Amino acid sequence: MQLSKPCSGLLAMLLATASLFASKGQPVIGLSLDTLKEERWQRDRDLFVAEAGKLGAQVIVQAANSDDTRQNRDIESLISRGVDVLVVAPHNGAALSRAMKSAKEAGIPVISYDRLILNSDIALYLTFDNVKVGELQAKWVLARWPVDKPLRIVRIYGAPTDNNAKLFKQGQDNLLGPLIKSGRVTVVAEDWALDWKPENAKKIMNAAITKSGHAFDAVLAANDGTAGGAIQALLEEGLAGKVLVTGQDADLPACQRIMRGTQSMTVFKPVAQLAMLAARTAVAMARGEKPAGTASLDNGFKAVPCLFEEIVSVDQANLMDTVVAAGFHSADKLK
Repeated sequence: MQLSKPCSGLLAMLLATASLFASKGQPVIGLSLDTLKEERWQRDRDLFVAEAGKLGAQVIVQAANSDDTRQNRDIESLISRGVDVLVVAPHNGAALSRAMKSAKEAGIPVISYDRLILNSDIALYLTFDNVKVGELQAKWVLARWPVDKPLRIVRIYGAPTDNNAKLFKQGQDNLLGPLIKSGRVTVVAEDWALDWKPENAKKIMNAAITKSGHAFDAVLAANDGTAGGAIQALLEEGLAGKVLVTGQDADLPACQRIMRGTQSMTVFKPVAQLAMLAARTAVAMARGEKPAGTASLDNGFKAVPCLFEEIVSVDQANLMDTVVAAGFHSADKLK
């Protein structure tokens, strides 16, 4: 299966724009990330910096280590250093109003990256369809469970401070809600994993096992990190591989677990495409271009223009045709 590139036309336009404005000097882009402790965000950083560098831009990277105060301080620092554009992946989308006001006053456009910054005047939101992520997780589980057999699930959500986590849950609810109401699906336990930490997901899974014994059929974990924490608890009880476990991000450890059979599926979000799109967009904006979105999303302040990249469910059957074929991981690393 080949992944589509829905923004390829825009990418070409941005690249041409970057060349057109090359005489204006070297753009400086500020990249503020929630964390660099996860493989996913290390990959985003590396791809973003490399692509911006090809276009003649300098990138200053800051990582907040999941600390709202620090991220506000990081952004203020980037503003004081005179960056042309800010690209921000927030830890807490509702906690950056002060820094966003400073950016607005300084005339620095802000691109919200992957996670939406709330209640602020931002220029653009680049992401995946996060509601669809949750829908794909629920759809995958439901498709593999007999229609006439009750389904018992444990739900491990992401960080309650992350708006994306709420959108993932919303997507799951779109499919699960009517079935929960009808009694076909029973939620045995559910909770939010603070800061997306696997150890917090493990605690939720341990509590669910203590509460229900082994009386559940699937674990809907919001991402691969929380899936890993849940699977560690399942391993300790001899349950790994005996219940369905979802995830997202297609992290290498998750793909290895899928090949071993302890994790059932993940949602592959082609980070390379999103990171390169973000870099090209930021450089183009620094050189005077104002890219338009293909959709919009209300962040509580305004309807923010958005660009979405495509996503796909991944399991043992199509892992090679998606994740490996896209060059995200090599086949030899999945053994």
